Amino acid sequence: MRWFQKKSGSEKAGRGLVTFAGVEDALKAEKIVRSAGYSCALVAPPPSLRKGCDLALEFNLVEQPVIERLLNPEVPYVGIYPLKGTAGLLQIVKVTHFPGHTMVKAGNMKITFDKSSGVIVNTSGGGCPDIPYLHARLVGCKITEAPRPRDIGFTLCALMLDRALEECLSLWKGGEPDCC
Repeated sequence: MRWFQKKSGSEKAGRGLVTFAGVEDALKAEKIVRSAGYSCALVAPPPSLRKGCDLALEFNLVEQPVIERLLNPEVPYVGIYPLKGTAGLLQIVKVTHFPGHTMVKAGNMKITFDKSSGVIVNTSGGGCPDIPYLHARLVGCKITEAPRPRDIGFTLCALMLDRALEECLSLWKGGEPDCC
């Protein structure tokens, strides 16, 4: 009866994307799916699948019926699409090393931290209304103690800043960058 069990992220039988009209819907959908114990990821969809916002929910395609039940009627979505082959999800994280500092860019949002102390020295990018608040909350915090932008913000910029913070944490802990 293994096929009734929830799948882990490492068991990829095929990938699917749920597209949304707005960022808030994508964020809410991710929380619902994760809280039900299923793996998923917020991703930048290929241009051909963009249907409103530049954010989609990637999931294991064999779980499509469950994903549909979890989201209906809680979160409106535009469509669910299977990804064929290696359909290009866009790489959104880039790391740049400077003497004494590292800058991580996710989408159009950037976090720069001091390599020796792990203190965030700057955030930049974006035009969303929560950016000044996020900047004020993050600058001066150690990476390991900084609030998660996705928990205190409400826009795509907050989500991208959160992705940048995740990468900063990985780098700070000695992990390899996800991409660059």
